[in-house]
Amino acid sequence: MGTIDVKDIPLALYIHIPWCVKKCPYCDFNSHELPIDTQLSMYDEYVDALLLDASMQQSLSQGRKIGSIFIGGGTPSLLPIAQYQRLFSGLRHVFTFADDIEVTMEANPGTLEHAPFAQYLSVGINRLSIGVQSFAADKLQTLGRIHDPVQALSAIQAARAAGFERVNVDLMHGLPQQSMDEALADIQMAHDAGATHISWYQLTIEPNTVFYRSQPILPDEDNLADIEQAGQTLLQQLGYNNYEVSAWAGASDKPCRHNVNYWQFGDYLAIGAGAHGKVSIGNNASALDSNESRPSDKDKVLGSDWLAEAGIYRFSKSRLPKDYMLQDGTRYQPAAHSDTHQNAPKMVGWQKIASDELVSEFMLNALRLHGGVDWALFTARTGRVYSDIAGQVSKLVEQGLLIDSAEQLQPTALGQRYLNQILRAFL
Repeated sequence: MGTIDVKDIPLALYIHIPWCVKKCPYCDFNSHELPIDTQLSMYDEYVDALLLDASMQQSLSQGRKIGSIFIGGGTPSLLPIAQYQRLFSGLRHVFTFADDIEVTMEANPGTLEHAPFAQYLSVGINRLSIGVQSFAADKLQTLGRIHDPVQALSAIQAARAAGFERVNVDLMHGLPQQSMDEALADIQMAHDAGATHISWYQLTIEPNTVFYRSQPILPDEDNLADIEQAGQTLLQQLGYNNYEVSAWAGASDKPCRHNVNYWQFGDYLAIGAGAHGKVSIGNNASALDSNESRPSDKDKVLGSDWLAEAGIYRFSKSRLPKDYMLQDGTRYQPAAHSDTHQNAPKMVGWQKIASDELVSEFMLNALRLHGGVDWALFTARTGRVYSDIAGQVSKLVEQGLLIDSAEQLQPTALGQRYLNQILRAFL
């Protein structure tokens, strides 16, 4: 095992907003329908919990700036704009933001599900990801979406008109009864409406969803392959670069920094119900107390047993919003005393990634990037050395699945099609 220099590992922040107007039948994310008797106080309590959660993770930054934030859900745009103003004001008291920070928020097209887009820009959100899924009315109905095609188009156009220079549009293909022409029309319409980035992915049936219990009839494998190939061709013709399995950056845009950080095995803190994080703890424990201007007593904030040894850890938060939120009316204060933390959001998972699992974890992420990553990143992010896996790499090169390079870990075109076969070699 080599050593990991934490200061060189990028740090991001994920924020989870758990509520939706309606749960979609294909969705297996941690999302919950808004209570019928929703009170504004619920949002107050949730943002209090988010800020207290952030303050508890402050020491994990280890002196690093936050380079990107992703606000996912649920439907994050349901959170009132006043709460976003309070949330970002509080987060800036806890963390240092990079000057060029990328802040993405997921939004749904329905006008009742978001504020005027310009208001999000005003609080520092500078990238939108709009969950369109399809521009065909019958497909939207099948998917349980509550917006219509006109709202989908107008949302993209409104976001660009408000000043958003970076707008991702989520689109699904392989939908029930979907023809190739319909799938291609979705791509063209998103592009024409002003999308600068497109996430184009196949509908999959996941456990614990309505579709899993009552499965729709999907296109057969041959049709799915034809749709995927034709869609990729169209995206390329429109000037999009397929930098990751389902992510396409337009000519005027660039890859999503936050997601690339995941795939490059960077670190990310996580706040919100059911949020998952990953963080590297350096060998020098004093790094946790390097920011003298902010309280960072790790015994009070996180518990010294969590930070007992250097390594790479995954963690998660309690899934149900009612369990995550403070239950006794405690309000977050930027200079909260340690006794406030006894009512803090629950940490339900904190586990060190075993050394022999680091290779497969790294590969699971890095190999999604079509351009690959520098081999130097493997050691820098895992502490493992190339000689640990040289034998597997050599075999995969011989099989034509990895390019033959001493500098770059990168799948070949064939390897992109058979990623699972590559990953099995590193298990």
